[in-house]
Amino acid sequence: MPLLIPLSKRGEPLFRQVYRGLRKAILDGGFRPGQKLPSTRAIAEQVGVSRTVALMAYEQLLAEGFATGRAGSGTYVSKAVEVRRQAERRSPQVRLSRFGNAAAAASRKIHLPSQAPRPKPYDFAFGISDVETFPFQAWRRILLRCARKTRVSQLDYASASGCLPLREAICTHLRRSRSVVCDPEQVIVVSGSQQALDLIARVFIEPGDCVAVEDPSYQGTREVLRVAGAHSIAVPVDADGLDPAGLPPKARLAFITPSHQFPTGAILSVGRRFALLEWAKRAGALVVEDDYDGEFYYHRQPLESLQGLDRQGRVIYIGTFSRTVFSALRIGYLICPKPLVDTLAAAKWLCDRHTPTLEQEALAEFIASGLYERNLRRVRRRNASRRDVLLDSIQKFMQDRVEVSGDGAGAHVVVWPRERVSEKQVVARALARGILIYGLAPYYANKPRRPGLLLGYSRLKESEIREGIRRLSEVL
Repeated sequence: MPLLIPLSKRGEPLFRQVYRGLRKAILDGGFRPGQKLPSTRAIAEQVGVSRTVALMAYEQLLAEGFATGRAGSGTYVSKAVEVRRQAERRSPQVRLSRFGNAAAAASRKIHLPSQAPRPKPYDFAFGISDVETFPFQAWRRILLRCARKTRVSQLDYASASGCLPLREAICTHLRRSRSVVCDPEQVIVVSGSQQALDLIARVFIEPGDCVAVEDPSYQGTREVLRVAGAHSIAVPVDADGLDPAGLPPKARLAFITPSHQFPTGAILSVGRRFALLEWAKRAGALVVEDDYDGEFYYHRQPLESLQGLDRQGRVIYIGTFSRTVFSALRIGYLICPKPLVDTLAAAKWLCDRHTPTLEQEALAEFIASGLYERNLRRVRRRNASRRDVLLDSIQKFMQDRVEVSGDGAGAHVVVWPRERVSEKQVVARALARGILIYGLAPYYANKPRRPGLLLGYSRLKESEIREGIRRLSEVL
């Protein structure tokens, strides 16, 4: 039987490639159980390798039980292979845990720009960093320098809370830029803000516990809470952010995005911030402040963080470098009240021991060197320019047919058509015109009162923004 086994000189050893080719032929049914295999000499001639390579491949087949040898007769396919093949054809019936079933359901519900069909010429994606602006050459030099100076002792497991230089750098930056009150001991470095949300849910929520969430809200938060079995109370959001009047009398936690509400873009007013903290005190609740893009603000200084106003130790602050550095870095952080630090650090240890150390050290140097601040200023300027073009284009092509919210901070706005339209139809027709936009309906727990379109602008060129809005105005 002629065999086609493609070989590569740059891949794994030749005998492993021959072995894999023979193994595949056996499992695919090319050789039946009990059938004699070609001699090593024949295989060597057919494939174009030495007989020694063929012998080593056969030895591997024998060692793993895919073949059996008969003295003086040759090598035969093991009869046990038929049992393996039949087992592989059947789909396993696996019983999932409650968490597993909830996770499976979440996979069908999560709505993210990264899952949208690509490429399209005018993609108003949101929640992504501006990788064109990021100084990758400087980052590579820092990463290489950290790798070169790493001691052997640093290659062992590290602190679950994260490396101290990074925690110190995070504290220094947050005190200055976001008025966060913290010490390095209160910082826990995590693998992105999504892990922070997951750890908080695992540590503080039992099935059936009441928690408050914004409506609309980030799907990652809502799904984490659903998987945890929480009883979520959807609190309406208006132009001033979450309305404290809608908070339940008692709850374990409240999850909010006060600096740039996701997805509406509303900024939580000062009065409501104090009202929220007062509610947390009365309800005996913790407030989780997700400051996912608080670094981006325009025209004025941003409101200081909610955590900076907290005097009761009831706010857990979440931050991430996914927007300000790049998403694949997967480094975020928790700032927790001191009594909770050890518990959350232990939860982080149970989850994945710690976030990779080398990247933490590189990020710490990146921040301490001033490169991070310079990059932030550069991104703010570019975002501000794109935002201005976006708003001008909306005014020019749509005029008073729409309202805009969320333009004071962040890197996305929401367009609210004044006339009644079908959100799904607008998104579908825009897609046919080469425009990717995102409806707000999936982010609501309750039925939305009006349709809205979420437009991100951090990755689009100014000319693309103008043309994309012009086409969208024709769709509307």
